Amino acid sequence: MELIEDLTLLRRRLRTWRQAGERIALVPTMGNLHRGHLRLVQEARAYAPRTVASIFVNPMQFGPQEDFAAYPRTQARDRELLEAEGTDLLFAPEVATVYPRPPEEQTRIEVPRLSTMLCGASRPGHFVGVATVVCKLFNMVQPDLAVFGEKDFQQLLVIRRMTEDLCLPVTILGVPTVREPDGLALSSRNGYLLPEERARAPALYRALRQAADGLKAGLGPDEVQHQAIQALEKAGLVPDYVSVRRADDLAEPGPADTDLVILGAAQLGKARLIDNLRVTRVL
Repeated sequence: MELIEDLTLLRRRLRTWRQAGERIALVPTMGNLHRGHLRLVQEARAYAPRTVASIFVNPMQFGPQEDFAAYPRTQARDRELLEAEGTDLLFAPEVATVYPRPPEEQTRIEVPRLSTMLCGASRPGHFVGVATVVCKLFNMVQPDLAVFGEKDFQQLLVIRRMTEDLCLPVTILGVPTVREPDGLALSSRNGYLLPEERARAPALYRALRQAADGLKAGLGPDEVQHQAIQALEKAGLVPDYVSVRRADDLAEPGPADTDLVILGAAQLGKARLIDNLRVTRVL
């Protein structure tokens, strides 16, 4: 597996693959990899003969009081994991390569509405940073396919919308959430959890499952959301939100909507946990 940090060298390498007619899949990450990331690589390799993974801790998507400086950088270990999965190339640019201008002068990309609800309301500017860096990575790598996890469901929809609206020739593939045996969604930030907190963390997934069961039993969104918030508080988590939305655009569901997603976020110690669960409501 090649490690490339320079954009000119990256484009030179990718040009040889394209000239040979090989499709390229991209797996964007911030590093500190876990089994969920490796599942994305496996999916990418199933769809394209060449797989590029990127590692870039994106400062634009972190708020002033968030964990940008403390976010784990584990590139040596990450490189070993990616190589073991058969990744062809690791692109690990410096901040100056991705953002050559000062932050106040940097061009930004915003996906309206989808970027300001739910996690976007709690983390203002977060999805502007996500959309901007993903668009830049798409322009740098020019992949045929890009793979993202469904755990960050709102992020996935933001990226899909951005790609569609900007007419980018990239197919976006979403991969189901990879979980621990007790249901906790894998996340790089799970490493922040103390042992006692880790034991309580699956309460988020349990609350979403109970909400899904409630919807299937005929309860309304408001009722299942309220019950889920109570369950999180009882388990010792600090809820940010639990919300039932339409799965295709995250709008509030109407009485006739059946394809739904329940999204939740909560704080537990130093870790912000997010998760979601798709549900088909029977009318």
